[in-house]
Amino acid sequence: MTAEIAILNKEAIALASDSAVTMIGELDKKIFTSANKLFSLSKYHPVGIMVYGNAIFMEIPWETIIKIYRTKSGKKEFNTLQEYANNFIDFLDNGNPLFPDSVQEAYLHDAIYSYFNFIRKQIIEEANLKIEEKGELTDEETEQIVSEIIIMHYETWEKTDNIPSIPKRYNKGIIDKYEKIIDEAIEEVFEELPVPKHSNQLKKVVGSLFSKFPEDIQKENMSGIVIAGFGGKDTFPSLESFLIEGIANNKLKYKTDVSVKIDFEIDASITAFAQKEMVNTFIEGINPSYRDVEESYISQIFNNYEEIVVDNLRKYTDEEKEELKEKLKEISEEILKDHRKKLEDYRTERYVNPILSVVSMLPKDELAAMAESLVNLTSFKRKVTMESETVGGPINVAVISKGDGFIWIKRKHYFKAELNPRFFANYYEDV
Repeated sequence: MTAEIAILNKEAIALASDSAVTMIGELDKKIFTSANKLFSLSKYHPVGIMVYGNAIFMEIPWETIIKIYRTKSGKKEFNTLQEYANNFIDFLDNGNPLFPDSVQEAYLHDAIYSYFNFIRKQIIEEANLKIEEKGELTDEETEQIVSEIIIMHYETWEKTDNIPSIPKRYNKGIIDKYEKIIDEAIEEVFEELPVPKHSNQLKKVVGSLFSKFPEDIQKENMSGIVIAGFGGKDTFPSLESFLIEGIANNKLKYKTDVSVKIDFEIDASITAFAQKEMVNTFIEGINPSYRDVEESYISQIFNNYEEIVVDNLRKYTDEEKEELKEKLKEISEEILKDHRKKLEDYRTERYVNPILSVVSMLPKDELAAMAESLVNLTSFKRKVTMESETVGGPINVAVISKGDGFIWIKRKHYFKAELNPRFFANYYEDV
């Protein structure tokens, strides 16, 4: 995990990233605090990029991919930051030779087996619960459990549209091209479970696996990409971020995450990525987890009180009680909605807006100091609690402005700069 911050005002954008990266092995995990996650996207133009989540994409480190792109793009300039972001996505997509068919097939193979094992685990857990209740399961009951869970997954994917960059016919192309792998996965993962009559549904799930992002299903192995700065005709800075999963059959699976654009109406923004609970606490004045628990508890109270009140009324018939419950439920939903709105307005007025008002006036050096402090805040919280220190190490900080371009404020090297003059001579040779 990691903590990354982007702070924008009309003059510049400050980016800050920690250096922690978690490497997961078969038996354990290890945290290193020396990873690079913040880079200039161009040697010549005011654009930067940050990476979080999975540090490796399709078996290649993101640092390598970014530096290959930077070399390939050279002095090419785009009018807007959005065009820079789209061009980087296009570089990953459209059959890039960095990601050969063998690597794509390995990614597809692992993704299919992982998701089928996820379904199998749910089936086994549900079956064990039924066995605890009844002592045993009949073949018919087992088939029913298998059928219900597979259909649930099938319907979840079917009701979700393909991402805009992937046409509907792509799903069938995946099934046709990799049918042998899919059939082997069904046989090996589900083994003795009665799934044959659901084979077509499982295959359609596979077709969707590489083209859709259902809201109900969250994957942990995705990478986050944040591209920020100025296009050639941009007066103010902007930011585009993406969640990227992988490439199968020469199509990139990704989605837009956060977009921020400073203009004449929006003059400041603070955006956190990855582990952002401490930043949100600082900005909104309340820990997001605590807020969620509080709202959930209040919702439970409002959902239950009408039952308690109406059930204790003696002079009403059952039919009248049901009508009264419905009325009370409607009233309670309105009250709860109003309660949340007022608290949100209060947080915005008393906490968020005053901070953004100051951020809009900060000079470049103060923007950098604030970005670094917010990353440090997250790191310090991890250090003084029993949570894993998944945020830490040196903090890289850069400021991007229209006039000065991409400027490093703090930057770590794995080598001593004074011993490697050739590195800097090569880097700045054409600049």
